[in-house]
Amino acid sequence: MLVEFRGENHRSLREEQVLTMEAGRVGDESDGRPRRVQGYPEQLLTVAGLYGANASGKSNVLAALSFMREAVVLSHRFWSPDEEPDEPLVPRDPFAWGPKRREPSLFEVVLLLNGARYQYGFQASDEQFMEEWLYAWPGRRKQVWFERENQRFKFGDNLKGENHSIELVTRPNALFLSAAAQHNHPQLVDLFAWFRSIGVIGPYSGRPGLLRSRMASSRALANLLDADADQQPLLDEVRDLLKRADIGVIDLRVEDEPEKKRLRSGPSFSLKHQSDMEDAWLPLREESNGTQTLFYLALPVLRALQRGSVLLVDELEHSLHPALAKHIIDQFNDPATNPNNAQLIFTTHDTNLLGTMLGEPPLRRDQVWLTEKDSEGATVLYPLTDYKPRKAENLERGYLQGRYGAVPFLATTLVGGE
Repeated sequence: MLVEFRGENHRSLREEQVLTMEAGRVGDESDGRPRRVQGYPEQLLTVAGLYGANASGKSNVLAALSFMREAVVLSHRFWSPDEEPDEPLVPRDPFAWGPKRREPSLFEVVLLLNGARYQYGFQASDEQFMEEWLYAWPGRRKQVWFERENQRFKFGDNLKGENHSIELVTRPNALFLSAAAQHNHPQLVDLFAWFRSIGVIGPYSGRPGLLRSRMASSRALANLLDADADQQPLLDEVRDLLKRADIGVIDLRVEDEPEKKRLRSGPSFSLKHQSDMEDAWLPLREESNGTQTLFYLALPVLRALQRGSVLLVDELEHSLHPALAKHIIDQFNDPATNPNNAQLIFTTHDTNLLGTMLGEPPLRRDQVWLTEKDSEGATVLYPLTDYKPRKAENLERGYLQGRYGAVPFLATTLVGGE
């Protein structure tokens, strides 16, 4: 379970920004949202929503954590050991201007895994990983498992295994954690698996990124439909989520099509609607944008809930009715549907999630984060609780009125006047 994420010098995150999932003291403990989790003294939250004006950098917060995941999962096996023209050895994306661009980028998480707390992070330049560290608290006392400075490694007594052999095959532009997992290090494979389980739905590489996430979801669903009976419960949950969303969909199927087309563009689906007609099937591409969005979100949401993993979603409200976005958030907030402490971190412009138009506000005050740009174009991330809003305060109205910042400034010009 994620406790905290820190990112610095990634896209518009020039200075270090911190996102914490630690519950605030807002007096709303009866709703079951804050969780007591073994290995951490404070209560933790399973949902965080990021608000801010367009281009304020809220998506870059998610992109920074997504890059950290990519570095852990891919750097040892897939990043090129040789520099290619105009391509850095470490494909980071530093702040775009000023001296910060030449400084290292930093990424760090604090997380809970199997009842223990871990603090893992690294610093990277364009050429190499300059630092990497991992600390563990299996009990009350801190253990140093390893520290790295460039290619010099220091291993603590509590990290067993073939550490020095793995050190020899860890390239300057690869993480030790990434290399250790590929060599089946007994104490590090679970930490690697935590990063790999992070789900990412968002156009962090432009529109193709969103298309790739949709294609991956489509292929995973198609595999479920072709899978053995042991996968049937998850498929039934996909159907049930679509039904409970009250969009009239009761079933799904993969359309027959040439294998070459399926490999190129992914499988095509049709959805069955509630109707007295037996052939009430409609191709997914002809469904509303909202139905398509929910369809592609269904499996990642359910897999996160099943595994107890983190799911990052950029623009959760994209083409969704506010009630559907609330429904997804409720799945993560409710201990009954989220017994494994899965976490949803998303960006949105949907202010309905702050107010009472949909009933009880889907987001508590300590689940709301805000982003805005400073005078030099750098993103500042801060929690709504910095403003200490009252429990009965209308957060939706306050946000729209600019009471908490993080809204666009709209200049007004009078024709023929000042």
